[in-house]
Amino acid sequence: MTSFSRAWRLPSVKLSLGILAVVLLVAVFGGWLAPYDPIAQNPRLRLLGPSGEHLLGTDYLGRDVLSRLLAGAGLSIAGAVEAVAVGLVLGAVPGLASIFFGRGFEWATARVADALLTLPFVIFAIAVAGIVGNGLHQAMAAIGLLLAPVFYRVTRTAALSFTRAQYVEAAELLGASRSRILRTHIVGKVLPTIAVTAAGASAAALLVVSSLSFLGIGVEPPAPTWGGMLASDLGYLHQRPLAPLAPALVIMITVGALNALADAVRDTTGLHTESEELHVR
Repeated sequence: MTSFSRAWRLPSVKLSLGILAVVLLVAVFGGWLAPYDPIAQNPRLRLLGPSGEHLLGTDYLGRDVLSRLLAGAGLSIAGAVEAVAVGLVLGAVPGLASIFFGRGFEWATARVADALLTLPFVIFAIAVAGIVGNGLHQAMAAIGLLLAPVFYRVTRTAALSFTRAQYVEAAELLGASRSRILRTHIVGKVLPTIAVTAAGASAAALLVVSSLSFLGIGVEPPAPTWGGMLASDLGYLHQRPLAPLAPALVIMITVGALNALADAVRDTTGLHTESEELHVR
């Protein structure tokens, strides 16, 4: 039985995958599933509690909370995926390249990674938004840049363990080029480690995306996002004390499922990751 087969047998992995499948479906089809227009305002229905017509009530502008929650999943998840994709490309590619391009390239990329690790996610994203403009892609590029050192370190460490394998040394002795060794013997074996790291990075990215939208960075109102809903609901706690519960729960459940999946697969397969660095700095 393979390591991934053992991981699949764990109840936590099955539960996490089930939750993430539902979240993905909602992210893709949430706009069609929403019972009302998520940005349509009706001041006569302001701050209503849950009812048969509005299952989660309405917000301070009379908008249906369930509709906004469903429609907001797309932007929230898309932002996290974009940030992770940027981090993976900017981190994993130099991490693999540093194995073969000599000490100079290795030293330079390692110093850049160390420097980026010192920067706080949210403050850096706010600074980037202030310089290049407030937009989702700008903010996610900034977050992806700060996720890149984690992918760099994980990829480099995993690749180094394979470059010392006897079959790689044999391929070098037989005259195989560095690019061929990388494609044939290393990339495929490093991919599982990168996938586990990406799951943990997605959880961190979703938290940062929610934090930024909470502050009005990245996705601007009236477009619905989970973090933006949380921010608007907090202003009316005296009228609807449980209003922030729905967006907070979906964020917590999604992040928890991603972290549980990454931890279970890592522990079962023995893959090397640096998930301890994936906290919101």
